[in-house]
Amino acid sequence: MIEIDDKIVSADLLRECFACDLSKCKGICCVEGNAGAPLEEEEVGILEREYEAYKPFMAGEGVAAVEEQGFAVLDEDGDLTTPLVNDAECAYSYRENGITLCAIERAWREGKTSFHKPISCHLYPIRVTKFSNGTFGLNYHRWSVCKSACECGKKLGIPVYKSLKEPIIRQFGEEFYEALEAAEQYIKTH
Repeated sequence: MIEIDDKIVSADLLRECFACDLSKCKGICCVEGNAGAPLEEEEVGILEREYEAYKPFMAGEGVAAVEEQGFAVLDEDGDLTTPLVNDAECAYSYRENGITLCAIERAWREGKTSFHKPISCHLYPIRVTKFSNGTFGLNYHRWSVCKSACECGKKLGIPVYKSLKEPIIRQFGEEFYEALEAAEQYIKTH
């Protein structure tokens, strides 16, 4: 573990390799799992406010799920998550050429919303835990469905954190990302 400001970072984010390979995994992380994607409280309001921007890209079953369940649901642990279609794929997803993709992100890419997608999705496979003392824990979530991403990352030599530069900066800022780069260099030389 490495401590950077108010963040406790698993060294695995610097040592392990990861690079999404949608051609192999087909976006299965948006389909599999025991709950929807974790949501920040403020994201629920954004999802509701921006709904008309990304709704046209959602699958019909996803639209029905959101209209029935709401923009967020509570999981078994009482945490806010995205609603699911038939306890499987995220309601905010759609399929294109056999790959499951995010309708919110598509709307963002097309300039229809300023909301990229939930930060937990953008940061994946990094999972962030907020502790009661105000610090954050950043851990590498290993999941068998991401085997191809691990293989691709190793082949390309891309550490987990480097494959997630954009969302890390989005959530924690440029200085934190630069501190991760420095920590990686320190680990390599010691």
